[in-house]
Amino acid sequence: MPREGYQEQLDGLREDVLYMSEVVLERLRMGLEALAHKDEDLAWEVIEGDDEINQLYLDLESECIDLLALQQPVASDLRFIAASFKIITDLERIADLATNLGDYTLEARHDVYPDVDVQSIGEAVTAMVEDAMAAYDAEDPEACVEIAERDDVIDERCEVASETVVRDLIEREVDDDTDEAEIERLMADVSRLLLTVRDLERVGDHAVNIAARTLYMVENSDELIY
Repeated sequence: MPREGYQEQLDGLREDVLYMSEVVLERLRMGLEALAHKDEDLAWEVIEGDDEINQLYLDLESECIDLLALQQPVASDLRFIAASFKIITDLERIADLATNLGDYTLEARHDVYPDVDVQSIGEAVTAMVEDAMAAYDAEDPEACVEIAERDDVIDERCEVASETVVRDLIEREVDDDTDEAEIERLMADVSRLLLTVRDLERVGDHAVNIAARTLYMVENSDELIY
């Protein structure tokens, strides 16, 4: 295939990866909004839309494999294709976590710990994914390192949130007159909240993975890969 056609394929792969990220980010925002407003219709839209994300992933996986097999790229082109392949895997997993938010919305009945600001954490990790994809598009190594540093703050916030929930649960008094169904509802709500915090922390981890693969792509550096 002429070199021009090969370069067009590489450019097309980048555009397709960026498009997938836009769809995934939209679903993540929708999942957070559904959770905030207990919007079951929006939650179902996120859950049912996961098939579209999975198909995008499979299409892009095939695109990467074809480029590797048919073009036999070397050096920077090889790193670009390999990084893109890893990045779409992280995007697909972020979409799965957004689907979890939809599931939690359907299970939620009331807020048990208003002091735990899930939405603020959600906005922070969403911004990390956005910035990681912008770094991929611009091939910006400095942004990659900065995103990894931001993840330390997210980890700390999630740890504090989880500790707040567990501490309150331990200190909560339950007497013999407490209805068993009420206890079960409380435990279900606590479990849901802890899972939500855990999943948002994982979104941040995937943003770091994207930044790490981008740094590898641009500078052939595995500094952030772990």
